[in-house]
Parts: sequence; structure tokens; C-alpha cells
Amino acid sequence: MKKYKFTKNLGLKIMALFSAALLWLVVVNADDPVETYTYRNIPVTPENKEVITNKGRTFKFVDETKNVSVSVKAKRSVLSKLKADKIVATADMAEMQFESLVPIKATIPGYEGSYYSAEASPGNLRVKVEEQTKNVIPLTVSASGIPRDGYVVGEMTTNPVKITVRGAESLVNSIDKAVAKVDVSGVSKTTTKKAELVYYDKNGNPLDKTQLKDNLGDEGITVNIQVLNTKSVPLKFSTSGTPQEGHLVSGITCEPDNIQVSGTPEALAEFNELDIPASELDVTGATEKMEKTVDILPYLPEEIELLDETANNIVVTVSIEEEGTRTIELSVYAIRVDNLQDKLKVSFDSDADIELQFRGVQEVLNNLDIRNAVSINLEKYTKAGSYEVPVDIETAASINLVEKPKVKITLANKEESAKDETGEDKKQE
Repeated sequence: MKKYKFTKNLGLKIMALFSAALLWLVVVNADDPVETYTYRNIPVTPENKEVITNKGRTFKFVDETKNVSVSVKAKRSVLSKLKADKIVATADMAEMQFESLVPIKATIPGYEGSYYSAEASPGNLRVKVEEQTKNVIPLTVSASGIPRDGYVVGEMTTNPVKITVRGAESLVNSIDKAVAKVDVSGVSKTTTKKAELVYYDKNGNPLDKTQLKDNLGDEGITVNIQVLNTKSVPLKFSTSGTPQEGHLVSGITCEPDNIQVSGTPEALAEFNELDIPASELDVTGATEKMEKTVDILPYLPEEIELLDETANNIVVTVSIEEEGTRTIELSVYAIRVDNLQDKLKVSFDSDADIELQFRGVQEVLNNLDIRNAVSINLEKYTKAGSYEVPVDIETAASINLVEKPKVKITLANKEESAKDETGEDKKQE
């Protein structure tokens, strides 16, 4: 029997082995193929910064190359587990070229045993080397959020009151203000809270503080927040002087008649009314109604503040009338409507008040109360339309109404007013 030697048909055997290996690679890659995926907004960390800083200089990022995209080529099984925060992009300042371009290297720590390649785009960190400078900047406070109901924020102070900022000359010089931002949501007592430091340029745009250094240390900034109580307080006005003979002051009204103030609990406990000096309303020789805007700010106690700083101007109306007369202004919505047809609905054509003038004994006029005594009778008005209707007033026999007023009303059918926006009728229940 002939013995086959290993070298017999050696070419075919090598080809078979190569084909088997190729087939194995195809099968493996079909199961776990190599793919490419791009991870965005990967921050670039400068390394060996002392190469520049040891020479008394510093640098700042140019454009937006401090965040890059990284394309990773690896097996699907690797990419499926890989997260963006696992990718590290670094720029070695020792490799800087032309004092502006630093190559960016992307790596994935912990994946050294796996085949992968990572490429950053753009491939260079753009920087500008400058002289280093510092500046001392006072801190201001910006509060956000709303305190608990019944409380307002008073004075706020920062600790520290100023900071020292170091960095690239152009960046430091572009700082217009340094702001301590603090959230006062839900606060109900004087407290101290941590604040966030934000730099702004002269246009109000926030600056990148990661390129700046300060002297705050680990403690950062705190803000002392004074929390005050609030209270609604009525206003009291009086007049000085005497109207022309035969005339008198029949009433004083103001808008608004109450003010919202803030202060410490102790200060508010003793403040129940703001009495405005009579000298503000001099009626000497007056014969008719007068109106004046009064600034109440000078009359507030020192420890009390207006909740709305712009609410200090109060419009005051002083009614001056002949003796034996009294004029009362009444809202049209205070008029009682009698005998309205069931099929109709009524609306007033104006929101204006009506003016009612009475004559009689002054003592009786002073005590005159026409609430629930003013009405209109719609018994004769049976169709939709616009009408001018006389107003009825029930008063004592010793009081006379100088002129009976009228009001303009509109009557509409309830079915017509129930039409929806499409013009289709809604059935009345």
C-alpha cells in the first residue's frame, strides 16, 4: 500500500485552509460587524498647560473647538455599550503649533483590549495665547423664583462682596459684571443660600467662566436673603382749608384705597393705616369736584416699603357741592333689573358710572344710602333691541332727585345668544 505524504496536493490544502479562515472571518463579522458611530459634544481637556502658564501667559479657546465630535470605529458589541461620557478628548499644549493649533487626541479608557479607532472633528483645538491679567469685580445679586405667599424678599447681600478674577487679558477685560444668581422659591424667613456665579459682558451675554479663575475656593458664594412680611393697609385722606361759602366737602375717594406694603413683623404690627396730611388736599375757595395725584412715598414709615415701588402715586377725588345737595356715583352693575322677559337677556351698553344728584336736608343727605334702591323696570320692553331706560330711585320723602337719569341697554333673545361660533343653535336647557 502506498503512503500519502503530507506534501501531496499541498497547494490545494493551503487554499482550503485559507478559504476556511476567510469563511470564519465572514461568519464572525456577520455576527459582530465593525461599524462607525459619531459621538457629539465631547469636551476637550487641555494638558500640560504649564508650558504656557510658566511663562506668565495664558490662553483662551477660540471659536467653539472646546467641544468636538468623535467618530469611533469598533465592533457593534463595543459600540452598543459605549456612552459619550466614556470618551476622553485631550489637547497637549506641548504639541501646539503656530501658537494657535493644538492636536486633539481621542481615547476610550477601559477599552484598550478592544479593537477601536477614535478620531476627533475638528482635529485641532484653536487657542489664543495672551498675557495673563487679573481684576477685582464687585458682586451683584439676581434672584429667581417666588417666595412663599405673604412674604417678599428684602435686602440681599453677597459673601464675599467682591471677587478677584484671573485669565486671558481680553476675556477678563470683557467682563462687565459678576452676578450671584440665587433661587428664593418658597422662602419664608431670613436665610443664607448658595449662589451660582455668572459673568456677563456689556451686551448682557454670559461669558465662559471655565476659562477664568477666581479666589472663591471651595466655599463659593453665599447670599444673605432678608425675607419680609406683607400687609394690606388702608389710606386715610383729609382736607385743609374751607370751600367757598355755601359749599362743603361731601366726600373723599381714592384709587386705590389700599396699598400693599412689606416690612418686618414688628414694624407691620404697628402699622395699620397710612394717614396722609391734610395739607395735600387744600380745598380753599373750591366750588366743584377736584382731583389730585398724591405721592404717598414721603409719608411711609422708614422701616416700611411699598410692595410695588411704582404704586406710590394715588389719585384722590374730593367732592365739593352746594349745601343741601349730594352727588352719588353708582356703577350700572349695581342697578337692579325688574320684570325682564324670560326669553330675553340684558346687557348695559357702557361700563361707566351714573351720576345721581339729590337735594334735601344736609343731615339726611349725609346719611343717604341708595344701595339696593336703584332699579330699572323692563316690563314694557318685550322685544330684542337697544333702549334708553329711565332709572328709578327709592328715597325718603324729604330727599329729591334733581334729574332722573337714563341708561342704555341692549336686549337679546336667549336663543340667538346661544349660537356657537359655527353659527349653529344650541338647545336651551
